[in-house]
Amino acid sequence: MDVKAYVEKLGLQAKQASRQLAALSTARKDAALERLAKLIREKEEFLVAENRKDLERTAEQGASAAFLDRLTLTKARINGMIEGVLQVAALPDPVGQVISGTTRPNGLRIQQVRVPIGVIGFIYESRPNVTVDAASLCLKAGNAVILRGGKEALNSNLALAGLIAEALAGESIDRFAVQMVEITDRETVKEMAQSDQLIDVIIPRGGEGLIRSIVENATVPVIKHYKGVCHVFVDEDADLDMAQQVCVNSKVQRPSVCNAMETMLVHEKVAETFLSKVASELDKENVEIRGDERTCAIIGNAKPASENDWSTEYLDLVLSVRVVDSLQDAIDHIAQYGSGHSDAIITRNIQHADEFVRNVDSSTVFVNTSTRFSDGFQFGMGAEIGISTDKLHARGPMGLSELTTYKWVVHGNGQLRR
Repeated sequence: MDVKAYVEKLGLQAKQASRQLAALSTARKDAALERLAKLIREKEEFLVAENRKDLERTAEQGASAAFLDRLTLTKARINGMIEGVLQVAALPDPVGQVISGTTRPNGLRIQQVRVPIGVIGFIYESRPNVTVDAASLCLKAGNAVILRGGKEALNSNLALAGLIAEALAGESIDRFAVQMVEITDRETVKEMAQSDQLIDVIIPRGGEGLIRSIVENATVPVIKHYKGVCHVFVDEDADLDMAQQVCVNSKVQRPSVCNAMETMLVHEKVAETFLSKVASELDKENVEIRGDERTCAIIGNAKPASENDWSTEYLDLVLSVRVVDSLQDAIDHIAQYGSGHSDAIITRNIQHADEFVRNVDSSTVFVNTSTRFSDGFQFGMGAEIGISTDKLHARGPMGLSELTTYKWVVHGNGQLRR
């Protein structure tokens, strides 16, 4: 197959569909989403069966438990997809919203108005539920989307794409509004990233290697999320019971995702008490601890951490732990090794919390709660298409408004520039 011609065909179809979508009423978009939610519910057993094919094939290839977890469509995750679609349908439509407006001395009325971006190229790995998140958000924001999932999830993604196409057809919406790349040739990723005449932005969601490869080859603008090296800092003024619960949740609730804690920083004044306490809970969850010298002196079964550990996104039951002398040391550590994703402080000291929030330059900063809440669904966005660690055009969980841009609309009554 001519991959370049195939991707160009998808792009042309998406470009044409995007024109209809930009003018589509909120009612029709919401009706399509509600129809999709119903179809997912009705086809739950079919989706689980198709997903099982992917799991069996990928397990035979020696995939890790963490990778298989990301690939799995459980009934709970299918329910989560349905709830996410319905939440997106219930959210206000961003298209046409007036961001700002002013009237100039000459009488010109100038408005900044939200509009769809156009065509989104979405490249992602392993997690098939993301297919529905991306499709529902792009549709509600008036964008056409070309979905390129990983080969390991092909059966699951094609099954979901079929339901999305059925939902669109049911509301007479152009079926090319949501397209799935059906071939697994890696060349499709490169061709998408270089289709700057047809695709308006690429959003990659996957491992750091995938994203860096796309950025290196792209002529299309890319919104990046390299990795999630997330920290929790246990301050000297922390409620240690709360700190234990938050740290354990941040690490083990779902360790295979980007908002799981990868490094725990502990103030030296509470280190011995806290680490002795939290280590037993982490041990029950089979977490391997890699610590600095002071951590290893307190936790007997901790392994010495290497320099690379501090910047590693494990996506597994492995945790780096460092004892720090001060709040400033914690902030400095995050600045040096963090990825700008999500970081948290546990403290009862308001001044310390404020200083942490001001000085930690991450897309999401938490006070006294788990990093696992760094998520579009948890933020009330219904779903997310990704979590951007960029500073332009979007940052943090990306929902509906982040999938729009704006144009200027100027109303006059015959004014002429002199």
